Amino acid sequence: MKQLLPYTLSMLLLTCSHLLLAQGRERISIWPGQVPGEAGPKAAPVQTSDTSGGVTRITDITDPTLTVFRPESGKRNGHAVMVCPGGGYRILAIDKEGHEVAEWLTTLGYTAFVLEYRVPDKQAEALMDLQRAIRVVRSRAAEWGVEAGNLGVIGFSAGGSLAARASTQHHMRSYPSLENDHLVSARPDFALLIYPAYLDQGENRTLTAELSALEEAPPTFLFGSADDRHGNSALVYAGALRDHNIPVELHFLPTGGHGYGLRPGNVAAESWPELAEKWMERR
Repeated sequence: MKQLLPYTLSMLLLTCSHLLLAQGRERISIWPGQVPGEAGPKAAPVQTSDTSGGVTRITDITDPTLTVFRPESGKRNGHAVMVCPGGGYRILAIDKEGHEVAEWLTTLGYTAFVLEYRVPDKQAEALMDLQRAIRVVRSRAAEWGVEAGNLGVIGFSAGGSLAARASTQHHMRSYPSLENDHLVSARPDFALLIYPAYLDQGENRTLTAELSALEEAPPTFLFGSADDRHGNSALVYAGALRDHNIPVELHFLPTGGHGYGLRPGNVAAESWPELAEKWMERR
């Protein structure tokens, strides 16, 4: 029993930390009834025992949610950003690539929405969740004090893949219309892909086939590094956007690795937020 106490205490503290991050913040289920593609009942996500790198990881998401992070009233710029954490479509790094990013966005005046999309191994369902979440925010924009035509998405690693899929497949009806939400556009107005993954799964590491409908993709900011095993994704996607005359800005550092979020101590983590901030301001 004594050997179990440190692990139990650690998990309890992490659970409390996860709850405190959302305390006082609006948290909504994006599917009010049965979740499409889910046979079982809704359940709370499971926090994994892997806390390496000081990261809170959640999985087994069957009830996708949005957590709303609002800026101070005096800073609010009327723009909104949907945050898609990464995790290989297996887990979500909910703090490092979710809540912490949302907090940073609020300091810039953006209203941020952290999406807990379905994992593990539910890529089709994850796209349903992001498309539905974009429509929910657009339809309730006045309630949150944001402009329906100024809603972007930021994604990390697999979340970057998801953001790219939403950018290029917004015309696809990925789920049966709910509350006539098919009348609301699911196209992001801008996209930021930070160390994105899985964008180069075509033949000979070319563009992933499902991303080929680029004609109406939104302006996109890409950031990656040469020593990232997924670094080719940013290069391939940037080239494809350029070939389709879509405004794109790419920053590619020699080092940085993968999965750094915006935590200090990594040159890439300390570089991309300032570059992204300036890009969003220029929009």
